[in-house]
Amino acid sequence: MKSLFEAHRSALESFLEVGDMAILFSGKAPKSTADAHYSFLPNKNFYYFTGCTEEHFILVMLKTDKGLESTLFIEKPDYDVEKWVGRKLTREAATEVSGILDVQYIESAISHVGKAVYNGKVERLFLDLEKLNWDENDSPAASFAGEFSKRYPFVAIKSLHFILSELRVVKSEEEIAFVQKAIDLTHKGLDGILEMLKPGVFEYQIEATFAYKTRMNGAERCSFETIAASGGDAVILHYVENSKKVSDGELVLLDLGAQFKQYAADISRTYPVNGKFTERQKEIYNIVLKAQETVISAMKPGVPYEALNRICQETLTSELLQIGLIKEASELSKYYYHGVGHYLGLDVHDIGSRNGLLKPGMILTVEPGLYIAEEGIGIRIEDDVLITEAGNEVLSKNIPKTVEAIEAIMANR
Repeated sequence: MKSLFEAHRSALESFLEVGDMAILFSGKAPKSTADAHYSFLPNKNFYYFTGCTEEHFILVMLKTDKGLESTLFIEKPDYDVEKWVGRKLTREAATEVSGILDVQYIESAISHVGKAVYNGKVERLFLDLEKLNWDENDSPAASFAGEFSKRYPFVAIKSLHFILSELRVVKSEEEIAFVQKAIDLTHKGLDGILEMLKPGVFEYQIEATFAYKTRMNGAERCSFETIAASGGDAVILHYVENSKKVSDGELVLLDLGAQFKQYAADISRTYPVNGKFTERQKEIYNIVLKAQETVISAMKPGVPYEALNRICQETLTSELLQIGLIKEASELSKYYYHGVGHYLGLDVHDIGSRNGLLKPGMILTVEPGLYIAEEGIGIRIEDDVLITEAGNEVLSKNIPKTVEAIEAIMANR
C-alpha cells in the first residue's frame, strides 16, 4: 500500500510553493479514567500521507527547489513498555509502510523544524487546523501553532485543511476498493441482523450482531457507533442508547458501517421487526425510497452538490402534500430535518467542499428520511454512491432495500 501514500504526498506537492512546510500529527489516545485510555484512532489526515496508525508520530514535509522532502518522526522503542502494550513500529518498518526514507525518533522533531527555519528554508507553515481561529482549537496542531508563532513570529501559519479537502474528496481506484470492501462487510452484518430480528430481541443484541458479523469477516471495527433505533426513538437522528426491547409492529432504523483499511462504509436500512410492513409504514417507506432514487438518478459530474438537497426536499414535499401529511411546503421540516448526504472515505463524514460540483471519484452518501413522531415512525434509507465519468455507481446496490426484497428475506429465514 505504500505507493498509495507516496502518491498522496506527491499530490500535495503541487499545492505547495518552495519554502512551504507542512506538519501533521498522528495524535494520542484520550484518557478515559484513572490509568485507562480510550482506543486510539489515528488522525486521518496524518494516515492519508503515511499509512501509519500509531500514536505520537509526526510527519514533516518541506517543499524545496528539489521537490518535497518528507521526514517521519516515530517513538523510540522502549522494551519495558512493549512488554505491556506490544511492539512499536521500527524505523525500518515505518519506511516499509509509508515509503518515507527519512525516519527519525521524535526527540529530534523540534530541532529538525527549528534548523529548517533558521536556515531560511521555511516561509510558510501549514498545519492541520480545521478552524480558522486555531487559537480556539485544542488539537495537537493548534497547540503547536501557538508555540511556533511565539518562537518564529516571522513565519506565516496557514491551515492545511482546505488543501486536504481538495485532495481527499476524490478517491483513487485503490481507495474506492477499500470503501467497497467496507460496504461488503456491512452487507454481511445486515444479513446477520435480518436473520435474528424478531419481536422481543433487544436493540443492543442487534448492535452486537452487527459488530460480530463484520469483525468475524475481517472488518477492523465499526466505522462509527451503531444506531439501532426501534419504534418512536427512530425519530432521533443519532440515537445510540440501543437499550430497548423491540416490539411487534414496530420498525427498527439501522444506521451503521464497517471499517476496512481505515476506510468507512455508512449504510442505513429500516426493517419491520415482525417481517411485514404495515400499509402505513409501507407508504412512508416508499416515499423515502422514491426521494433517494430521484436524488441518485441526478448524480453525475458537473451537478452542484447543493442541488442534491433541493431535489430531495422537492420530492419529499410533493409526496407528503399528496398524502396529506403536510398542507404546505414549509411544513416539511417537521418530518425531515437533515441534509441528504455527505462525503465518505477515511472519515464517515469525510472532508470536502459542499459548494462545488460533483466530480468522478467522489463518494457520497444519499440518505433521505422521514420522522413522524406522532405515529412512532422513523425511516431512513442510505446508500454509498460513487461518481463516475458516465454518471454514478451505487456501491451498496447489493444490499436489499425495497419493501418486497426485505419482506421476502425475512419470510424465508
